[in-house]
Amino acid sequence: MNSFVSHYALFLAQAATLVLAAIALVAGLAALSRRKAKHSGQIEATDINRQLEAAGDRIEAARLPKKAHKALLKRRKAERKARQRGEVGPCAYLIDFKGDLRASAFVALREEITAILQVAQPGDAVLLRLESPGGMVNRYGLAAAQLLRLRDAKLPLTVMVDSVAASGGYLMAAVADKIVASPFALVGSIGVVAQIPNFHRWLQARDIDWEQFTAGKYKRTVTVFGENTEAGRAKLREELEEIHARFRAFVHERRQLDMDKVGTGEAWLGSQALELGLVDELATSDEIIRAACQQRRVLQVSYQRKMTLPERVRMSAQAAWDGIWQPPGSWG
Repeated sequence: MNSFVSHYALFLAQAATLVLAAIALVAGLAALSRRKAKHSGQIEATDINRQLEAAGDRIEAARLPKKAHKALLKRRKAERKARQRGEVGPCAYLIDFKGDLRASAFVALREEITAILQVAQPGDAVLLRLESPGGMVNRYGLAAAQLLRLRDAKLPLTVMVDSVAASGGYLMAAVADKIVASPFALVGSIGVVAQIPNFHRWLQARDIDWEQFTAGKYKRTVTVFGENTEAGRAKLREELEEIHARFRAFVHERRQLDMDKVGTGEAWLGSQALELGLVDELATSDEIIRAACQQRRVLQVSYQRKMTLPERVRMSAQAAWDGIWQPPGSWG
């Protein structure tokens, strides 16, 4: 018996040591994160015209005789100097948005749009390469509001969808003057979903009580650990219907679609979406960007900030949790 007690005490001491070490590590990482957070990211701009030109030149180097290639490079250099001496023509600003459940990319989107608005001139335009299956209502609503800043500034906005712009992703796309999708991109899904695991019966089977205290009749409608009621479920459904109605109204105001036909939560391939009016043209983003380069200068604008270790750990954990839970009222 004494041996068991001593071993158990040793086990508890080791466990306590590990817990304290973990707490100290997390505290240290958090402090490091706060210090690094003071160093904000920065805007970077890439000349897409020159990037495409350089790619072509590398192929020409292999295709052309050495003398002809040298003449080509000389001509390219003269053309660049002529452009630099001439007046600044209209620009198209290319930005990317790759959305997750929490629309985390809206942080960069905000900075990129602010930077563009600082320099944009009459005749300029914006190209947004969008990829998102949807996610949280408030976050995607904020991302769409960022795009509305471009519309308010009278900057024509073209959204390009290569793979998917569904639900919250389509909410963002609907802001655009023009939506272009590849033939097999997934578009639409104008609907709202909520799903949440419930462990109440599991806890009950183990004689574990879950106590939750709220003030306000509908402060909590459904819960992960408590017992959900029909009244709570009904209230959540009512809230989802209200969000869905606002989603439909937002799209209808900008696209003038038959919402009874397209606002059902279904998603369509790009070719079907064109027939329904959800998109305006079928093409890949590569085609649109290359065509823009032939008419004007295209600058890719991106906000770059290196994530701290705690942020990377938090995002990994959040991604794992998001795989099994969608917050009440998610586009998806």
